[in-house]
Amino acid sequence: MTFGEFASGAGRVVELIGIVVLIVGALAATVMAGLRLVRGGNPRDCYHDLRADLGRAILLGLEFLVIADIIGTVAVEPTLQNLGVLAVIVTIRTLLSFALELEVSGRWPWQKENR
Repeated sequence: MTFGEFASGAGRVVELIGIVVLIVGALAATVMAGLRLVRGGNPRDCYHDLRADLGRAILLGLEFLVIADIIGTVAVEPTLQNLGVLAVIVTIRTLLSFALELEVSGRWPWQKENR
C-alpha cells in the first residue's frame, strides 16, 4: 500500500465519519425534541433546543468533513488548483461554523462566555 492510497482511504473514512455524525446528530436532536414535547415541554423552548442541537451536530460533522478535505487535497493531490478549491471550501465552512456557533451559543467563538 502506498502513502497516496493510505491517505486517500483515510480521507474517505473521515468523510464517512462526518456524514454519519451529521445524520446521527440530526436524528438524535429530532428524537430529543420529540421527547421534550411529549414530556410536556414548552414548544418554543423545544424548538430552540432542537435548533441548538442540530447546530452542534452540523458543527461537529463539518469539522470531520474539513479534515477529510485537507487530507484529500494536501496528502493525495497537492496541485495549486486543488489547494485553491480547498481554501474556498475551508473558508465557506469556517464562516458557516462561526454563524452556527453564534446561533447555538449566542456569542462569537472568540468571545468569553458569560456566566
